[in-house]
Formats: sequence, C-alpha cells, structure tokens
Amino acid sequence: MEIKRRKTRQISVGRVKVGGGAPVSVQSMIMSPTADVSSAVSEIKRLEEAGCEVVRAAVPDEAAAKALKDIKKHINIPLVADIHFNHKLALIALDSGIDCLRINPGNIGGKAKVQEVVRAAIPKKIPIRIGVNSGSVEEDLLEKFHGPTPEAMVESALRHVRMLEDEHFFEIKISIKSSSVRDTIDAYKLLSKKVDYPLHLGVTEAGTVLPGAIKSALGIGMLLADGIGDTVRVSLTADTVQEVKAAYEILANLGLRKRPGVEIVSCPTCGRLQIDLVPLVERIEKRLARIKVPLKVSVLGCIVNGPGEAREADVGVAGGNGKGVIIRKGEIVKTCKESELEDELVKEVERICAIQKH
Repeated sequence: MEIKRRKTRQISVGRVKVGGGAPVSVQSMIMSPTADVSSAVSEIKRLEEAGCEVVRAAVPDEAAAKALKDIKKHINIPLVADIHFNHKLALIALDSGIDCLRINPGNIGGKAKVQEVVRAAIPKKIPIRIGVNSGSVEEDLLEKFHGPTPEAMVESALRHVRMLEDEHFFEIKISIKSSSVRDTIDAYKLLSKKVDYPLHLGVTEAGTVLPGAIKSALGIGMLLADGIGDTVRVSLTADTVQEVKAAYEILANLGLRKRPGVEIVSCPTCGRLQIDLVPLVERIEKRLARIKVPLKVSVLGCIVNGPGEAREADVGVAGGNGKGVIIRKGEIVKTCKESELEDELVKEVERICAIQKH
C-alpha cells in the first residue's frame, strides 16, 4: 500500500527541494575536519558517488567557516553549515555561500544574536534547520517535564521556531532527535501535529553499523511509514558512506526511493547450503558496487529452490553440488560450473546495463 505522506511546506536547500511532496532526500555529515579542504572535498565526493543529496559540515571555528567557500567550489551537492555557540561563525558561513544553516537557537548566544543571523539569511534566501537533541533541551524545560522527554524536546523546538517566525522567517526545517528510538518517534509525532514545516528525521548517537542501522530503521522507518518525514540522516559510528547506504535501504524498502545501484538479495545461511555463500555474496557485492543502474540481483545457495526464489530479481545465480545456473527474471538462461558463477553473473549484469544504456 502506498504511503500517504504528511503535507508540509517546501523549502529549497540549494537545488534540493525538501517538503511539499518532494522525494525524501538523503543526507550525511562529513567526519573530515572542515578546515582541511582537501580531505573534506574527498569525503564529499565519495558521498556523492554513494547517492548523498545534501551534506553537512561542522563549523567549530573561524578557519572551518572560511573553508566552506573553497569546499563549495569543488562539490556538486548542497552544503549545510553546522553551527553551535558562536553566531559570528554562522554569519561567516552565510557569506561563504552555504546552502543551509543548522543551528540550535538556544545555544547561539541569545535572541539578539539569533535575530542577526536570521536577518543575514533572509536576503540570501538561505533556510535554517532548527536542531534539537535530547541533550540540548534547556534547563527550565528539563525541570518542567522532569527530563528530556518528547514533550520537552517539542516545546524547545517550538520556542526556537517562534524566534525565527518573530523575524518573519519561515524557510525552516526541524529535527528533534534522541538516542532513544521510542522518544524519537513520540517527539516527531507530537511535533508533526503542531507545525507544517518539513522535518529532518534521524536517531542521534545510534551507534556502530549493525545496532545503529537497526535503531535508525526502526525510528526513521516507523515515522516514514506514518507519512512523517521529508529528509533523513542515518547517524552511524562508521564510514559516512554507510550512512547513505543505510538510508537508501530504509527508503527503498518502504517504496519511497530507489537505491542508486544494485540491490543484492541473498538467502540466509542454513543446513541446505551446498555452496560457500557468504564470501561469494561479499565478492559480488564489491564487484557490482560500481554499477549505478537500479537492478535487483539474487545470489542463492540452493539449486532446488533458487530459480523460484529468484523470480522477482532482474538477474541472479543459484548453485550447489559443483554446478550453478544463471537466472534472468525467473528463467534459467545458462548453466555453468560453480567456480564460474561469480564471473558469469557479473557478465550478465554488465550485459543488461549495456542494453539499458542504449
């Protein structure tokens, strides 16, 4: 069943539309020091190749703020400046040509400094992302709600929204994250009933690849399934390319986006396996990583059930007992030795890609 997405205002982060029915966009944040332009650009290029559509960079000091201008010259996706504590860095970032600001108005230095930033953003038509985390909730709200509850986070976000609205600024998107999946879901659901601004989804401090991807799939996925969310970042303690891949997996499995490349479908390991499946899948995944044509590729270790299970894939292999088959759209098109399966599958994928290009 198609997901009915919540109607939100639309803003523009560079050339990427966020909200208002635009596709849910995929974001990440670089680990490289922003002041190291060469390293930052190299990492962003890898993210672009993986399908990242918006990238964020930390701006802890003036050197990082001034480096944004040079970074922008060498990348193709919108750049967001992440600012805390020092509003002057936000002003420098705006002059450096960034596409969006991420600030927490509660820690930027008071109302007057927020006003200065907003008034500088208005003529440049630069949107502002209000970012509230469970760890950034104001002391008075922690006392009122007895901790960083979803209600406390929402009230904090609304307080910051009003600061911008008082300046007649409405190019806003909001994130309201917790490391708790349950609190994240509850906070976004509550916030979505109170504002129509686009929402940036994520579970903060989610952890390493496996637990982080699971927590993010639950938190982000459950919200998206309810129609909530306009742009996402999967936060992982890992190579940032893994964040992009995980985000597309979530979106693709909900039918909201296609993966920018090959989807590998492989059977679980079990006692029926007659092939060394795990390393075979890993090798095929690496060899097909360069393919950007959307394809579903199955790699199955059961010669009996393989053809039937691969019916929904564009192409696949099934092997066992020293032999294997190449399967296209559920039909066996070639038999070969088990040792030839990997090369034959890659050849078939390349053949399909060549046909699609023409």
